[in-house]
Amino acid sequence: MTDHFKYEGDELALFQHAINWKKYFSRQIQPFIKGAVLEVGAGIGSTTLLLNDGKAAQWLLLEPDPAMSSVLKNKMGTGELPGNCRLQTGTIDKVTTTFDTIIYIDVLEHIENDTEELKKATALLNKNGHIIVLSPAFQFLYNPFDKVIGHYRRYNKSMFNGITAAGLELIHCRYYDSVGYFAALMNKWLLRKKYPSLQQVLFWDRWMVPLSTLTDRLVFNSFGKSIIATWKKQR
Repeated sequence: MTDHFKYEGDELALFQHAINWKKYFSRQIQPFIKGAVLEVGAGIGSTTLLLNDGKAAQWLLLEPDPAMSSVLKNKMGTGELPGNCRLQTGTIDKVTTTFDTIIYIDVLEHIENDTEELKKATALLNKNGHIIVLSPAFQFLYNPFDKVIGHYRRYNKSMFNGITAAGLELIHCRYYDSVGYFAALMNKWLLRKKYPSLQQVLFWDRWMVPLSTLTDRLVFNSFGKSIIATWKKQR
């Protein structure tokens, strides 16, 4: 990801309507968010509004896309984002302070050299701090939508083990949205759509995600459309 990165497509605006999904995954990661927080790839601020309840000591929005950064600046100016937020345009290479929590929500798959990215994040992480990643799961589900919005890959547990940086321990790694997994399979093999419609996103969010909150437990989070990984810094 370069300093002049530009997002492809309108998925940020489209998926901000996925209210049930956002509530579901936020419950999984909220307990690990504390202290000084770095949100890599803050986009249009939807994740910030979801996860930042104002309790963090500070919340740095790091956004490489200048257009998105302008959106965030405007929202901060109008008070639409919490008062503990500050903004920096660019990539993690330009960050010099340290943090207790670093989050990548639907971001790491956009970064070509993910191993190097995690090394840089680890260097900015305080002892006992956490790195949290939410990403699409299973490379065999890689589809035209992934390609058009600039995903380099989809992840599984072994891939996250493989990119674990020195000093980190992978303490939590599970799959989520088991019902959405089958919808992703259908899109890959039958529909082959490059972009979902708003109606499709709303159907998934209103019907499939609530069902997944039940089926994920029944299948012991053994598969799903998405994966969440959490690392803790040991030294």
